[in-house]
Formats: sequence, C-alpha cells, structure tokens
Amino acid sequence: MATSTPERPVTFIPEPEPRPTDHLIISTDDHLIEPPDLFEGRLPGRFADTGPRIVTVDGVEAWRFEDQILHNMGLNAVAGRPPEEWNDEPRNFDELRRGCWDIDARIRDMDINGVYASVCFPSRVAGFGGARFAEAKDPELGLACVRAWNDWHHERWMSPYPDRIIGLQVAWLRDPEVGAAEIRRNAARGFKALSFPEVPTKLGLPSLRSGYWDPMFRACEETGTVVCLHTGSSGHLSDIENDAPRDTLVSLFPAYALLSAMSWLWSMVPSRFPGLKIALAEGGIGWVPMIIDRLKYMDSHAGQAQTFDAWTDRTHTPVEVLLRNFFFCAFDDPSALLVRDRIGVENIMVEVDYPHGDGTWPDTQPFMTDLLKDIPRPEAEQITWRNAARVFGHPVPEDIADGSRDFRATLG
Repeated sequence: MATSTPERPVTFIPEPEPRPTDHLIISTDDHLIEPPDLFEGRLPGRFADTGPRIVTVDGVEAWRFEDQILHNMGLNAVAGRPPEEWNDEPRNFDELRRGCWDIDARIRDMDINGVYASVCFPSRVAGFGGARFAEAKDPELGLACVRAWNDWHHERWMSPYPDRIIGLQVAWLRDPEVGAAEIRRNAARGFKALSFPEVPTKLGLPSLRSGYWDPMFRACEETGTVVCLHTGSSGHLSDIENDAPRDTLVSLFPAYALLSAMSWLWSMVPSRFPGLKIALAEGGIGWVPMIIDRLKYMDSHAGQAQTFDAWTDRTHTPVEVLLRNFFFCAFDDPSALLVRDRIGVENIMVEVDYPHGDGTWPDTQPFMTDLLKDIPRPEAEQITWRNAARVFGHPVPEDIADGSRDFRATLG
C-alpha cells in the first residue's frame, strides 16, 4: 500500500501470517518510536513553547525540542517495509508501521512474531540512553521531560500489557540524587530497567569511576533495576577514518559493546555494587570469549589481578565480576554460541530489535530455530527466555512456559 508521493515512495509488505512458535522469546532489545501525543498533558504549562512537540519541516513531521529539530529517521523504523526502501530519510508517522508507536499494534506484531515479552528502548526524542533531556538548555524542562517520558511509558506502554512489556525508564543525568529518586519512584510502580549511556564522559558527563553516579547505581541495586547499555547511546566511535561510511560503524557494533563493558568493569562500579545487573544491548556476544581470555592472560602475566593499580577488588578477579554482573544480548552469533560455556549460558539473552533494520521481525521464530538448532533444548530455553525472566524479574506463567496456553492475545 503506497501512502506518499512518488518522490517519497512508501510501500508496506502484505500483512504477515502468525509464525508458529518453536521458542518462547523474551526480547531484551526492541525500540519504540515516541508517538506525537507523548508529552501532551504531561508537562507543566510553562513549557508549552519549549517542550517536545511535533512540527512539520519541509513537508515532513519532526520533533521540535527547544531549538532542535529531530526527525524520525527511516532506518530506526523499517519493520514492514521492503528492504529496497530502507534509508535514513526523515519519515512521517503514517509512513511507519503502526506497531512502531502504538502499543496495541505493537502487541499484535509481537504475537505475529511469537515474542512473549519485550524491553523497549527510547528513540529519537529521548535518545537510546535517554541523554537528550539532560542536554536541555533549561534543566527544569529536561527533568520534566524525563518524568513525562517515564509517566507515558508507565501509563500507555507497559500498563495495558504488563505481562508483555518490561518497563524501561530513562534517567535524569544532571543530578544523581534526583536521578536516584526517579529510579525508586519508577521501581515502585513496576519498572524493571533503566536506559543509561554506555560511556557518560563521551557526552561531557562525569566518569563512571568518579563516584558521581553512585546514588543512582545504589538505587538500581537496591530495587533490582537492570542498567541497560545500548550500543550507540553515547555516540559513534571516534577512532576510525573521518570519511568512513555508515556501514563501518554498523560493522563495529560489537566493538562498542566491548569498549563499554571494559569501561564499566574497570570503573569498579560492579565491584562497589556487587548486586548491580548490567545488560548490554545490540553488541552481540562474539567478543565476550575473547575478552575473557585477555583478562585471564593479563592476570597470569602481571601477577594476581588484585595487584593491578586500577583493580581495587580484593576478593574477585575481573573475569569473576564480568560474569557475575554483566549479561549479553545475542543476535546472530553462531560462532560464539559454539563456545557458550566460556561465556556462561546463564549470561546470554536474545533480541529482536523491532523495528530497526537489523531486526528479525516477522521471522524471529524461524531465525532462532536455525540459530539454536544444535543447542540442547534446556540451554536454548535459558537463552531465549529463562535468563531474561530472571534478570529482569519478569516471571513467565507456568502454563505459558510449558506451552499449554497460547500467550498471543490478539490472534484469537
């Protein structure tokens, strides 16, 4: 169905048939596209002229936030579109599949795909790590936007389907005490996760090692809130050629995850907060066995890890902390799954990445069946849903877990 001018062709693929469910799946990395009415009635009246709102720029809808214009970029929402039309052009909401921004339509798309539950990261107006609001010229407006985004997520995104959506909040980054209070407020109403920038110093914020963020990490540890680090949430890698094409950055997504994991590990944050759970999204798992080998090699060639100048944990090695506190999101990692015992099957989860270009919708079921075909069923279940249910505190009813009840509410 075409919905726009010849200069902006938009075609939607035929509505997919529901896929047979071979695996129960909890996706730990999907995205929502913030709908046009997200901030309506959720911001104080004094922010009417500066708060986020939809405007039309050169015939295309965009978010206006203070003096910024933020378009919905095409590759962030290509689900249901033929690959030949995938590009990074700005798009109107009617050029996106409705499941990108409407929760009822999203649940139907999850049902079509055979996905039981989902963690949904923010998109353009908030940024993957929620840092956009911290960059506001008016900090009071920025904080009001954080609270409004979280209120919307609670009221309109997770509450209508609490068994299907795992609540994820955005953080207030300009005051860690206020940020910690927001984490606790949201945990009390059912949020299980926090989107946080991978490497805060890349955004001009204090370092992880500084202790500045400790009130927020303490709040996460005490409430069981998972700190979710999404690839690209602190910007692009800088140590590549200036004229490198976009595909270079995409091919390096595992490197983003590796760099952010080591930043967090050596910051000593996981050692100061041993109960903190850190989940890395869209970085794969292929780099994990390699860094485990490297950390062990460093240990054996530089004396015990406890003697490293940067390592102040006197009871656990870096590898022990990595495998205790960090959880890794597999996407298409057949080589790494061959050595899954090195990573720990209990540390691996999966993602769908709806509605991004890397996403597997509507064929996640056959995709996972092929990816996991040589893995024993009990281990496959850990990877596809049991680990995520445990890490995010999102129990699955027994009759759904054993397949005696179909969870797909919209396909009756």
